[in-house]
Amino acid sequence: MKKYFRRKEDVYEAVQEAGFLPFFPCGIKGLSIEEHTPEDLWFGSEPGPWEWKGPVLRMGNCVYGKFFDNKAGYISTKWFRDFANWRRNGYDFDARFNDNLASYEDQYLYNIISSRSSMLSYEAKGLGNYCKGGRKGFDMHITRLQMQGYVIVSDFEYKQDKHGNDYGWGICRYALPENFLGKRFSNHIYTHTPEESRERILKYLQQEFPQEDVRDLVRLLGKQ
Repeated sequence: MKKYFRRKEDVYEAVQEAGFLPFFPCGIKGLSIEEHTPEDLWFGSEPGPWEWKGPVLRMGNCVYGKFFDNKAGYISTKWFRDFANWRRNGYDFDARFNDNLASYEDQYLYNIISSRSSMLSYEAKGLGNYCKGGRKGFDMHITRLQMQGYVIVSDFEYKQDKHGNDYGWGICRYALPENFLGKRFSNHIYTHTPEESRERILKYLQQEFPQEDVRDLVRLLGKQ
């Protein structure tokens, strides 16, 4: 990967090259946006990693979400099928719920997200009554659904002032990967067994990062 990321294109190219790109250090040296981005781009006047997230996703061929130990990052679409298959343990969500492997609260939020092609976080909270005096635990449940490969962030959108200028933090737009990626995902996610998907990713990571301890590579894959 390039030594420094100074443009959104640098991040996009790194995602396509590495396949997996956590936002923050993950135990594999050099495999994070933070390690490659100069300090002046984090909170300066120029657009930086926070502002690049939506534009990078709009370039295509990658997804974003809290995939790495409950922390965010990108995965190329080339590898996301195997990643999601491993994390889902071969289950679609309904089968997981029917086998008592998902909670009712997870199902409740999953059904809200699946009711539309995509929705902003505040829309999901509103539809689900996640508010003061209402339902609790939105962040916990949406994070678990991302960690298990059932929900992704498909874009980031901003509020605008009266002059049409973006301001504030980007607002997550959530989607099911089946809806965002379409048949190229849904028709192929369960082609391999979960164990085969795990081995395919691990073999690739060992080739890309031969100097790394295999335990750190396994940690990136995470648990089911």
